[in-house]
Amino acid sequence: MKNEIEIKTERLMQMLSAENLGGVLLGSQANFAWATGGRSSGINLSIESGACSLFVRADGKKFVLANNIEMPRILAEEISVEEFEPVKFSWQDEKSSGDFVIEKAKSLVSDGKNIASDLALSSNIRAVEGLIARCRYELTEAEIERFRSLGKDAGSVMSKIFELIKPGETEKTIARKVKNALAFFNIESVVTLVGADDRIEKFRHPVPTANTWKKVLLIAVCAKREGLIASLSRIACVGEIPDELQRKTEAVAHVFARFLSATRAGANGAEIFRIAADAYAEKGFGDEINLHHQGGAAGYKSRDWVAHPASAEIVQKNQAFAWNPSITGTKAEETVIAGENGIEYLTASPDFPQIRTEIDGKEFFAPGILKL
Repeated sequence: MKNEIEIKTERLMQMLSAENLGGVLLGSQANFAWATGGRSSGINLSIESGACSLFVRADGKKFVLANNIEMPRILAEEISVEEFEPVKFSWQDEKSSGDFVIEKAKSLVSDGKNIASDLALSSNIRAVEGLIARCRYELTEAEIERFRSLGKDAGSVMSKIFELIKPGETEKTIARKVKNALAFFNIESVVTLVGADDRIEKFRHPVPTANTWKKVLLIAVCAKREGLIASLSRIACVGEIPDELQRKTEAVAHVFARFLSATRAGANGAEIFRIAADAYAEKGFGDEINLHHQGGAAGYKSRDWVAHPASAEIVQKNQAFAWNPSITGTKAEETVIAGENGIEYLTASPDFPQIRTEIDGKEFFAPGILKL
């Protein structure tokens, strides 16, 4: 059996051959994690690029390019010299020119072919992130296992978090508790949204504020571990759930089920969007699809692509998806895998209320509202 890195190297080699390229430079933190099986090149998390770059040549030879500050730790703690040959240089030389790393990578190719990069580094190199992304879409078995573990832990945290928070706390306090609870499982929340009461209806992306929670609370996170990102949202209500909120949540659960039912290998983004739009209209909320994006393919980015009316993206087997349909004041969001045998839920929360929807004889589930 080929290991994960071998599989990914072959995918990159096929891409390079199709594009007549001599190699590809992987500088983003997301692609480093993907190409190394979940390792990290991150130091400064405010930027897309990592502390080193990987270079994969058309013949499958792999290199790690890093300055003398970063190389010792990268080799000691992140990757193996058996998999990636080190190319080290001084930090002063690296800073001397914006194209220094590009030129280093070019020197590793002897056939005169051009090289490309995942990042738009300069006008001297072609950016091919879109092509690299397609190499990422189909998850390997090892990635599926890591995703399952991440989803299980994130779902559990989002179920138990309501035991740690209470009405009267601010959205910022709640957000800090959510981040701390996820961090206990070595999970970083790269997106943490907390909306209380009227802010849920006002804003699709309620960044936490000093607003205090009284009745209804929405928490949404993008939970990252070993490069993979699982997205999920949960809603809780103190006391009786308002009839209108329940009605809207059941409607959005129906839309979510339609998304899941349509997410199968070979389907395209435009087709899935149209099915979801029909589902919104069927429940009497036709315009809501225009008020927020609906989610899409997931993995090493919170979304690799989102569904829209002109989307030509094709669902791959064993590809992850995070759909997030919303109706003003409520939403449904989970991360799943579109497997050969149907949808596999990754982020389901134990003991959290669920709304069941049947479509063509198959059952689909969306998170309901937790009554406190």
